[in-house]
Amino acid sequence: MVALATMLQERGLLANPTNGLAAVNPLAPRSSHFPTQAKSVIWLFMNGGQSQVDTYDYKPALEKHDGQPLAKLDKKTAFFQNSLGGLMKSPFKFAQHGQSGSWLSEIFPNLSRHADELAFIHSCHAESNNHAPALFQINTGFTRQGMPCLGAWTTYGLGCETQSLPAFVVMTDTLGRGFPKGYAQNWSAGFLPGVFQGTALNFQGAPINNLVRNPNMTDAQQRAQLDLFHKLNEDSVQTSGESELAARIESFETAYRMQSAAPEALDLAREPEHIRKLYGLDQKHCEHFAKQCLTARRLVERGVRFVQIYSGGEENQRSWDGHSDIQGNHGQFALETDQPIAALLSDLKQRGLLESTLLINCGEFGRLPVAQPFGKPGRDHNPRAFTTWLAGGGVRGGAHYGQTDDFGYEAVVDKVNIHDLHATILHLLGFDHERLTFRVSGRDFRLTDVEGNVVREVLS
Repeated sequence: MVALATMLQERGLLANPTNGLAAVNPLAPRSSHFPTQAKSVIWLFMNGGQSQVDTYDYKPALEKHDGQPLAKLDKKTAFFQNSLGGLMKSPFKFAQHGQSGSWLSEIFPNLSRHADELAFIHSCHAESNNHAPALFQINTGFTRQGMPCLGAWTTYGLGCETQSLPAFVVMTDTLGRGFPKGYAQNWSAGFLPGVFQGTALNFQGAPINNLVRNPNMTDAQQRAQLDLFHKLNEDSVQTSGESELAARIESFETAYRMQSAAPEALDLAREPEHIRKLYGLDQKHCEHFAKQCLTARRLVERGVRFVQIYSGGEENQRSWDGHSDIQGNHGQFALETDQPIAALLSDLKQRGLLESTLLINCGEFGRLPVAQPFGKPGRDHNPRAFTTWLAGGGVRGGAHYGQTDDFGYEAVVDKVNIHDLHATILHLLGFDHERLTFRVSGRDFRLTDVEGNVVREVLS
């Protein structure tokens, strides 16, 4: 009976008590507003601003008019307004792939084989041409800091299917290139309870801090210590109704369970050799990102709700921020990410997990179609246009939505703002974005503020 009760509780099928510590588990699995395929998310974040015209938004007019001025260019669009040249053709060749005939750059030879599984939104646009505000917006819906991110809203709405691992995991660049600008604010819970914020894995040393038990303490002693905490706080919670205190005590229990579950989940040596090679763990140029993608699959397989992986760090040329030498910059980062991402799609599909896992791929904004003459020419920031692709749970593979102008400068057809993108992601997770709210300071807040339209054309 004890085992049955435990299994029912983990699956959210046991009636919750009305008081006491046992009544408060903010990460218990919860139902969405309506049935849906997607149960978890892996967000592949191309930090720095991926160039749409060098990746997924093919513009032959750039080659035809290479070097000519862009007549409608508003210099205020750029971050470096006095360093703009003429139109610049892509240094990469494009080709069509799959039955959908999707155009992809030659820098994605492995991902191109999955063209019919990807749904492209070509008309995304943001509000800021500065990294930190743009990062805040793509993550939280707002250009200012202090707001809950998409991962926090997701775990707030759905809880987590495992109580032995973090619900929301973030992996930043592992080559010592730094965090994305804005740092932990990008995976903050904002005004939501702190339990919903992302857990960032360390790129060196122990993946999660303070997870190893004190060597002077046995498992039985630690269990007794936690039981004492529970006993001492039970009366306080029942009399005061302090849900935050109850949630904090629950976090001790989660950490206790993680001591055994996390090392197993993060141990890639348990994977067979052919899977390790599939991701590229034997390839020095992509080993670091391959480990993160394989870790993401292992985490969602074990019930983690939301995983976000950042490719690239803080500095310009150490991320997708190709102000100079766009060919070298994007060529390098595509080499690091192409095989691992393609492997993740293949691996999820062969395990029957792609239907229940939503993949997102984008950066914080796009790049201008004109040259930026910093040494070898690069491209400046462009919030007026960027491409996002989705794959997996509930997504119509091979779909294309929205258009930019002939040069990829700005979205002109079926424009999609950040609130629209977030509304679409929440819909794929089974939420009416207008109903997923949290009351603070006398107002019901939501991820999409007072906007947001679902892009139904990319839904299956």
